[in-house]
Amino acid sequence: MSTPQPKAAKVMPISGFPEYLPSERIVEQRFLDVIRETFELHGFSSVETRSIEPIERLSAQGEDADKEIYAVSRVAGGSDDDARWGLHFDMTVPFARYVLENAGKLSFPFRRYQIQKAWRGERPQEGRYREFTQADIDVVDVGQLSPHFEAEMPLVIADVFSRFPVGDFVIQVNDRKIPDGFYQGIGITDVIGTLRIVDKLDKIGPEKVKVLLVESGTTDEQADQCLALAAIRSADLGFVEQVRALGVEHPLLDEGLDSLADVIRTGMAHAPGKLVADLRIARGLDYYTGTVYETQFVGHESWGSFCSGGRYDALASDGKNTYPGVGISIGVTRILGLLIGRGLVTASRSTPAAVLVALTDDESREGAVAVATALRRRGIACEVAPSAARFGKQIRYAERRGIPYVWFPGAGESGDEVKDIRSGEQVPATADAWTPPADDLVPQVTRAD
Repeated sequence: MSTPQPKAAKVMPISGFPEYLPSERIVEQRFLDVIRETFELHGFSSVETRSIEPIERLSAQGEDADKEIYAVSRVAGGSDDDARWGLHFDMTVPFARYVLENAGKLSFPFRRYQIQKAWRGERPQEGRYREFTQADIDVVDVGQLSPHFEAEMPLVIADVFSRFPVGDFVIQVNDRKIPDGFYQGIGITDVIGTLRIVDKLDKIGPEKVKVLLVESGTTDEQADQCLALAAIRSADLGFVEQVRALGVEHPLLDEGLDSLADVIRTGMAHAPGKLVADLRIARGLDYYTGTVYETQFVGHESWGSFCSGGRYDALASDGKNTYPGVGISIGVTRILGLLIGRGLVTASRSTPAAVLVALTDDESREGAVAVATALRRRGIACEVAPSAARFGKQIRYAERRGIPYVWFPGAGESGDEVKDIRSGEQVPATADAWTPPADDLVPQVTRAD
């Protein structure tokens, strides 16, 4: 009697943990290439930190941090200590720890970039994931950080998105000292709580924000003033006079206005049309103390911010030295989930190969491999046909893969020939001299709209 075989488990996707098809993966890799190249052009050095941090350190970053943390434990044989560790939900917290541990080996101001996965326990939805890739830059110094670095951050981001076909975008900038000083100037004592409520404007609108503000203890007049401040938006320095017109005075407010004016002035000079002063931007995390950034696609504002960050003055400290910094983070998976999911960006093919080397018969494989080797040595990605089928079938294989050229060894009177299967043009070629056009050498990523 035969033993019944166990039923195979059904393969199911796990919500919030995206996986890409080959053509989509090419889009992701090209985007990461642009990010990496741009960061390095601006002088940032690459680091990579561990995936886990002590939970108490992760949970110290704001009221919402606890619910975002994935704890790490062993399935069997674990100990109570395992519950101390959590997967990082951003790159800033582990980077702060990295700076403290390696301060004696780093040169300050330290310019770092970091491209890694992070994990966040939130409800999965379009553009929001539980596992995702972030690309961060930070500048950190000892004791004090020059404010000009706060103006530099959005210039780097503008360079990144100008080099990749994401469409038009705007970087919204505020300074936390502006609402801090303004709120204190109108008599609000719970500044952090008020900031967190105002940060919900995009999600719930001004009417509901006002209700929450009044419920938190502000007066109707104070709530109206908070909303009036948050409504100010300017692509030039006009925001300064608009804030002054509200009639509130506080030294911290003056400092924040001067700082934000410097950032916008730099943006107007070096990234015209890409920066806007937007005084509703608050950022919910507690550690931001100066300039804060959020970035949106023009025409797709409902998607929210996909690139954000800010200045922090007290995130990293060893008791003797404090390491202030400023940073900004690109939500790579968030951006691509939206762009790919909506069909707004596409890759020209699903394989890096530009050439398929055809086989005339099974005995010709060694010669075909020699052709492929010669092409690869010159930086031309290629593959050899999987079998010596009819040439028509080999060409159809290349079409399905998106490979633009098929190489026919010994097909011509004088030697090899290569065919552009899109146009049908077939010409003599040698593996040590022929090169495809630049647009065919590597897959191209284009915007579809």
